[in-house]
Amino acid sequence: MKNIIIIPARYASTRFPGKPLADIGGMTMIQRVYEQAVKSGVAEKVLVATDDMRIFSHVKDFLGEVVMTSAEHKSGTDRCFEALEKTGEKYDVVINLQGDEPFVQPEQLHKLTESFSDSSCKIATLIKKIKNEDDIENPNVVKLVKDINNYALYFSRSTIPFNRENENIPTYFKHLGLYAYRAETLKEITSLQPSSLEIAESLEQLRWLENGYKIKVAETELESIAIDTPLDLKRAEALYFSR
Repeated sequence: MKNIIIIPARYASTRFPGKPLADIGGMTMIQRVYEQAVKSGVAEKVLVATDDMRIFSHVKDFLGEVVMTSAEHKSGTDRCFEALEKTGEKYDVVINLQGDEPFVQPEQLHKLTESFSDSSCKIATLIKKIKNEDDIENPNVVKLVKDINNYALYFSRSTIPFNRENENIPTYFKHLGLYAYRAETLKEITSLQPSSLEIAESLEQLRWLENGYKIKVAETELESIAIDTPLDLKRAEALYFSR
């Protein structure tokens, strides 16, 4: 398969303006994400998709590949599709690696793309068993339940499954925000209108489920540390650089 990793990165952020250019141990966040993507070796091309000239210029400075995209996109998925179209090239699988995942591991990207060895797989994502009990009821931690064939049944900010009897404790899974799509599937899902479940939970992937798309889930033991606020950054640095 011919794969491309696209890294959507915007400058504007309510909670952390300029996040992609934040310094992490002497290197910007976006450069760390880019270099981890390249290191994985899972794609023929790694491309940053941004709507800001500061990010564009910075990626050029470290000799990365970058493309300017519209500032009107509502999601990273939409930005990925525009960037894909602008390459003018044909790819089988598009990996959507968010620009706030500086600690993504190459093994996670390998695990994600392995799902497409199954020709019926159209969309794939990653999950991890929840070991911290506080995460189970934390609405900022997205939970997922899956079927016996490792396809997602539902994603929620609520605790799922609900343990009514409190005897046999179920396995709880955390959803990691890494996605990969068949190129033709990416085109299809970006044309869908927002759905009621998506709006209720503020989870874009529910739009795809509501419209009948199946999402393959692969399990990883590696944590994903997304950075949403300056405090997140300090905590992540303390955790990562203490290893």
